[in-house]
Amino acid sequence: MKKFWLVFMGLGISLYSFSQIETDEEIVDTDTIEVALSDTIDNAIVYPESMEADLNNLLTDWYMQQYAVVDDSCLVNSVNVDYPDSVYIRKLSQLPTVIEMPYNSVVRRYIDMYVQKRRALVENLLGLSTYYMPIFEEALEREGLPLELKYLPIIESALRPDATSRVGAAGLWQFMVKTGKSMGLEVNSLVDERRDPIKSSAMAARYLKDLYSIYHDWALAIASYNCGPGNVSKAIRRSGGKTDYWEIYPYLPRETRGYVPAFIAVNYVMNYYSDHNICPVLTRRPLLTDTVQVTRRVHLQQISDVLQIPIEEIRSLNPQYRRDIIPGNIRPYALILPSQQVYAFIEAQDAIFAHNQELYARRFAVEPAGLAPGTTVYHKVRKGETLSGIAQKYGVSVSNLRSWNNLRKNSYLRIGQRLAVCSKTTTSKSGASSTASSAKGQYHTVRKGENLWTISQKYKGVSAEDIKRANNLKGNAIQPGQKLKIPAA
Repeated sequence: MKKFWLVFMGLGISLYSFSQIETDEEIVDTDTIEVALSDTIDNAIVYPESMEADLNNLLTDWYMQQYAVVDDSCLVNSVNVDYPDSVYIRKLSQLPTVIEMPYNSVVRRYIDMYVQKRRALVENLLGLSTYYMPIFEEALEREGLPLELKYLPIIESALRPDATSRVGAAGLWQFMVKTGKSMGLEVNSLVDERRDPIKSSAMAARYLKDLYSIYHDWALAIASYNCGPGNVSKAIRRSGGKTDYWEIYPYLPRETRGYVPAFIAVNYVMNYYSDHNICPVLTRRPLLTDTVQVTRRVHLQQISDVLQIPIEEIRSLNPQYRRDIIPGNIRPYALILPSQQVYAFIEAQDAIFAHNQELYARRFAVEPAGLAPGTTVYHKVRKGETLSGIAQKYGVSVSNLRSWNNLRKNSYLRIGQRLAVCSKTTTSKSGASSTASSAKGQYHTVRKGENLWTISQKYKGVSAEDIKRANNLKGNAIQPGQKLKIPAA
């Protein structure tokens, strides 16, 4: 077990940051690009400030903690094997890809980073890929795109659906809020579909397809995914109209200069990791999941408590619910659960929604409290108001209103006139009737949208359990039009 945790100690860096290549800002001739890259590459890598935060995230990943195992014997002999350039060129050329995978000094630098300094990270990415890669492949296949694009989220987020960049990009595919919404993803206080592995992958595939339709070149499309098509088009103009990624390389933003090389390196590493003695974190058993539609508002803790599923597992499978709340009362939302738990959820829905309902229920209508007995407020008369209308508004009689303001029967109201309105100092007839009915119990007719908790809030001192007992209810299900006895408080 100790070795299991030691493996995680090297995971503190997000692969997204690996793409940040630092080179001189001055423009160089395309004939000297290879030389310039070779001269500056040793100091090219910039490490993120969020190293410790990323480490904590990886250490607490529920999927990795529950399903991952490490081959101890493999760790003992885990020593990198270095190869000459000719071997890397041959191996890259043998990858069954549509997208061109050329080799150069920049690509070599990224390969070295993964197989030398970030070996433990690669091991865990290989473990996570058993869950995420089928999702990516399905989305890419649906749009008819090259499947090697499935490795982009490794660069973007290190396969962390909860990853958030400094500038606010979020999710496995690192969409900005504006871009996500423009692609049809929902982003609000409760739901962030940029973090939904299935929906964000579908949108990412569509976005990549749109980018390719602009340039008809995958290297340029991948670059524009990182920095936007505007920056790529700008680099093309500054290069004199060249449309080859490696020819416009020095004109691209710093970060984007390393993005395509990182993509090539990740494709290499994820296919040839064993040639460098990198041991993938294995899974004890496959995580089989299924989806159910939720049509009522529910908290993930309610599901966790009733179905006896760790809430960390539910969160891991449903990272799009930012506050652990599924707002199913607005529209149906998808909930992913382990396959064997989906039927249990369907069978126990009523119990789930009723569990600790008082803690999670929201009030949809609230009547403000009345004035304390003996309190006096002042009403400013507006155009068109009458004495009877004002009296009705405050629930007082016209005669009392006249008395409090020394008004005669033939007195006229003036616009802007201030009228004193006193709250009742004694119980009114309606109040006495209500108190009497409470003493012996009364009945409430259920309206659409009401539940036991919302009904109990209308009767002081009465709980949802009191109403259940008074009406011999076994569960919490009630119907509109049903009459419920309200016990005395």
